[in-house]
Amino acid sequence: MHLTNLSQLLVRNDDLLTAKFPLLINMPNDELAQYMQTLNTETQLTFYDTNFEQHNYHQQITDCSCIFAAQLHTEQIHDLVILRFPKSKNELTFTLAMLAHCTTATTKLLVVGENKSGIKSVNKLIAKQVSFCEKVDAARHCLLFEAALINHGDLFNLEDWYSYYSVELNKSTFKVAALPGVFSQAKLDMGTAILLENLPNTIEGKVLDFGCGAGVIATYIGLTNRNTELHLADVSALALASSAKTLELNNLYGKTFATNSLSHITEQYQHVISNPPFHQGIATHYAATETFLDGVKKHLTKQGILTIVANSFLKYQPIIERSIGKTVKLCVKSGFTIYQTRISR
Repeated sequence: MHLTNLSQLLVRNDDLLTAKFPLLINMPNDELAQYMQTLNTETQLTFYDTNFEQHNYHQQITDCSCIFAAQLHTEQIHDLVILRFPKSKNELTFTLAMLAHCTTATTKLLVVGENKSGIKSVNKLIAKQVSFCEKVDAARHCLLFEAALINHGDLFNLEDWYSYYSVELNKSTFKVAALPGVFSQAKLDMGTAILLENLPNTIEGKVLDFGCGAGVIATYIGLTNRNTELHLADVSALALASSAKTLELNNLYGKTFATNSLSHITEQYQHVISNPPFHQGIATHYAATETFLDGVKKHLTKQGILTIVANSFLKYQPIIERSIGKTVKLCVKSGFTIYQTRISR
């Protein structure tokens, strides 16, 4: 049975896993659910994922309910919640707050995470949301905590969790909204700012903002190039909700949709523009971006243009040239490089 380190730690404490209506939140892709089903054949397990890749994986498991959304909506009351400690500490309190409608005082909460994730400080982070929080076990470079929520019956309003800021760039000013855990939640990041400063002078037609985050790239393009059709794609439900809110704040319309790399991209675009993710945990992770670069050519029209920004230490130019064609560096600044290539058919 394939179990990640997080799940191996949970299985060591299988007396905590027996439940009738367990809820697993953003758990990794492995066979923990199947193991829990062997502990209790009557278990009715629900997955809640904000990551589209994980959601697609969990949908393949039989006798499970799967939810992909920025906010959990369910009529089921859960007697057990297993939560993977998120990269963003704000996302942790955000996620626990939305559980008020589907938990009770007897619901068992298990929080599991890698030592390097920041989980060691979980007691302080959630102190106002739980009646207790105790370390249960440590193994496989991971920690497991048990807690009990006290926010039952509290109303949860997604609108209360957006952070807002303004961006002023090249004589354009616009507002950005971002939920916890979304890239550039508090301010415009340097890489995206440099990318926007080096976009083509004129952008027309269908534009794909790949890995859209809070929708900064698409919003700027929509405000400065009115003859465009905006499409925004991301693996994160939180990012997609943030992008939709950012577009709304700036009186723009765009199509937002979930995709795991290029899995759900079906159209062709005059422009594909991206600040692609390259981190998984704290380690550099090329796979998602390489998959994107290897397959994006077929989603570019004749004379279509790909423009991306990346940390300069990431050697993306040979990858792009191998997959698409001759690539130029538009700008190298503050540790970032802007790459651009034009399709020629």
